[in-house]
Amino acid sequence: MTREVSNTTWSKHGRRAHHWRRDLVELAALFTAVAVADGVANLIGHGPDGPALLMISACALVATAAFHTWWARSHGHAPPADDTGARPPAAGPVAAGAAPGDSALWRMRTTVRDAPGSLAALCGALAVRHVDILSLQTHPLAEGTVDEFLLRAPGGLEASGITRAVALAGGADTWIERADAHDLVDAPTRVLGLATRTALDAAELPLALRQLLGRCTIRSVPDRSAPGGGSKEVPAEGALEDTVMRLRAPEGGTITVERPYPPFTPTEFARARALVELDTRLGPRVPRGQDVLTLPEGDAITVRRADTGDLAAAHEMHARCSKRTLGLRYHGPVGDADRYLGHLLSPRFGRTLAARTASGRIVGLGHLLWDGDETEVALLVEDAWQRRGIGGELLGRLVAMAVEAGCASVYAVTRAANTGMVAAMRGLGLPLDFQIEEGTLVVTARLDATPVASRLPYEAGQAQYEGSRPGD
Repeated sequence: MTREVSNTTWSKHGRRAHHWRRDLVELAALFTAVAVADGVANLIGHGPDGPALLMISACALVATAAFHTWWARSHGHAPPADDTGARPPAAGPVAAGAAPGDSALWRMRTTVRDAPGSLAALCGALAVRHVDILSLQTHPLAEGTVDEFLLRAPGGLEASGITRAVALAGGADTWIERADAHDLVDAPTRVLGLATRTALDAAELPLALRQLLGRCTIRSVPDRSAPGGGSKEVPAEGALEDTVMRLRAPEGGTITVERPYPPFTPTEFARARALVELDTRLGPRVPRGQDVLTLPEGDAITVRRADTGDLAAAHEMHARCSKRTLGLRYHGPVGDADRYLGHLLSPRFGRTLAARTASGRIVGLGHLLWDGDETEVALLVEDAWQRRGIGGELLGRLVAMAVEAGCASVYAVTRAANTGMVAAMRGLGLPLDFQIEEGTLVVTARLDATPVASRLPYEAGQAQYEGSRPGD
């Protein structure tokens, strides 16, 4: 950018430096003006009406000077620039009831015309209301563009005030909701972080999609239970229909993502498809870290993640469990218990922890299941290993995983007579909600109230730890 330099020079202290040539010119002009005035006065003064004309001229000059002074004060120009050369911003309407320094974060989407100046008009309307644009993403459409903003607005400015301003500036189909500090992470960084989590753990895919797309419901439908052959109805590149997207699941089923509003954009669809393709290329994978625990009786067990590779060992544990234990866990015919294991151990539907003896035998399973918008916990401990704290250890770790995943609550479905599961849920130290109907008890723990430790004391589970039904 070039700067125009005037002919005026300045001294060290900011005062204008005068030149002697300019002084001579000004002095000559003054002498000329005096000579002209003297000539005019002599010419008029020797006439019959000379004195009167001189008085009238003097009065007219005084009146003109007074009018000019009044006009300059009443209709002055904009205030002068400050020391930095920047002019103060124009004042806009201040939100009613807003405390100084109080602000709120908002996420907003709106559709604007794909024409020069459309976005500038929208930004100008927000600036008038003291709304700061922290980030902006554009989602091109066939007609128009969906602009996604992260805004910081005065605390007293209502959502309706923002959307009204956007509508007047040309925005359409505007959607807005409160944001939090997590939304301050820019989109590329967030997407890379989700891709990394998905690459490390196959069970992260549903959570990554939910964090990528916001509040939505994600369901995985296996081939065998999908109408019309499951994924055969979904093309290889997926399908996008307004507020629903369908993607080919890595294991051959279908992943359905749905939200009530706003509609998914082609950009969001492409990001979701890229995450699923990454998961498919990497194949089945589960972190193999483990904890070694010493039970009160002195026995050592290990707790680690399990997947479909542990299916045979899980079937063997079922064979060692009593009918009563299996009935309390699965709430149905005992003969159907084995067919649930493939679903429960799949990382596509949640996370599973297995408790193993030193010989490698599985003696306890704990499941954290993604059930649409909710999260279910379920426990099964082999009869000979009950009342040793294994259920409490598994439950504490499952709830810690749910907290890490951002779940607001977890629930367990069991029998009303299963006091062991109730005691284990109470041992979490979290607010609980109990609902019972026809002998079935649903215990819900709110996770946003108190942080839960990743490892609970053994006293949290001194009873039977059979739990809830398998995920739907």
